[in-house]
Amino acid sequence: MEELLEPEIATPSGASLLISPFARLFKQNLSRNFWVFFTVAFFFDFGFAVYFFLFNLYLLDLHFNERTIGLVGGALAFGSVIGTLPAGWLARKTGLRPLMAICLIAAPALGVVRALVTGEWAQIASAFLAGLAMCIWGVTFLPAVASLTTEENRASAFSLIFSVGIGASAFGSVVCGYLPQWLMAAGFTLQGVDVKRTILITSCCIALLGILPLLSLRLPPPVLEPQARDKTSRKPWRINAFLLVFLPCMAIWTAAQASFTPFASVYLARGLEIQMPQIGLILSASQLVQLGAGLLTPLVFRRLGLVNGIVATQIATAATLACLTGASNKGMAVLVFLSFFAAQWMSSPGIYNLLMSKIPEQERSSASAMTLFSNAVLGSFATAGAGMLFAQFGYPRVLAGISTLALIAALLFKFLVTPAVRTQGNPLEPTPLRFPHS
Repeated sequence: MEELLEPEIATPSGASLLISPFARLFKQNLSRNFWVFFTVAFFFDFGFAVYFFLFNLYLLDLHFNERTIGLVGGALAFGSVIGTLPAGWLARKTGLRPLMAICLIAAPALGVVRALVTGEWAQIASAFLAGLAMCIWGVTFLPAVASLTTEENRASAFSLIFSVGIGASAFGSVVCGYLPQWLMAAGFTLQGVDVKRTILITSCCIALLGILPLLSLRLPPPVLEPQARDKTSRKPWRINAFLLVFLPCMAIWTAAQASFTPFASVYLARGLEIQMPQIGLILSASQLVQLGAGLLTPLVFRRLGLVNGIVATQIATAATLACLTGASNKGMAVLVFLSFFAAQWMSSPGIYNLLMSKIPEQERSSASAMTLFSNAVLGSFATAGAGMLFAQFGYPRVLAGISTLALIAALLFKFLVTPAVRTQGNPLEPTPLRFPHS
């Protein structure tokens, strides 16, 4: 099977480079139900984007170091490990919508608890419970988008929902960065910890608003496999050949991301000694860069092909991490930092489109759960381990190791996933990225 698609559109120039992909994403004949789900995802993603931007800075104000922050992040990921497979099983039995409702209530409630407790072990325990709740979103999100789209517009839907969500959260980062100063100018006497706690609780309330559009969302009922008639019939949790190759490669890539992304704000605060208002601006800029990168992602995968596009973005991510270790000044470090977020973000729509397109509809919830489970296993250890390494060795040496890990993931996708894509037959044939022309 030939992976590269023949280009059929003129090369965009100037401002149209961003406008053209953005306009194309909105011309995909997406259903009303998709836009209802888009609203649910917008509130949830916006609220927790603000939450996770601020939370590690909040832990710094509580005098936690990278080691403890890593343990808290690892507990969050480990909660996902424990909860992912049961969530996938429940999604198959009850459907996506009831499970999604549980997530939209439980995750913000536990987020509030995490903002109120101050002890180390209380933080670790509440993070674990929050991981149990948050994993439901990942299990239901992918099959929900897949069920509300077609093969022709699914890739664009993933790009749109990823990009607009991160673009909206950019505004929240700016507000978070400058809100303490604005409150002080308005005469409020809240201290740094109290200001951050107030913002964290507010962001949880924003995420909870997603329950309102969910009430009118209509999702297809669970698609169950026919009852087995003989011993050779496929079982619901049997891992197909593609997943056997995809899961280890995806887990290593996730481990590379989980080793640095949770520490992004901590790196800016401690590694580069940047103040909170500037951190807010930088992280907001990173989200805007991610927005632009996400809108350009369909063009990248159209030119390179699905797996080659994933590999290219992973290699770019590894290169930015390597450059970050040798950045000579803050300005250069911030530039490379922004490039890292753009590169690693561009890989996500391609990876998840590949996964959902290679898996039959009745197995998507199970495949999503198994993917998140394997990701969370390595991610929990990676986050906890990276926190300890950052505390002991500092940032440059550890970032060099993470860069190597990202490069290994790229090579595995190239030399293991590519043959798996080309040798699989129907119904696991990958869906090529095709975009209607404007």
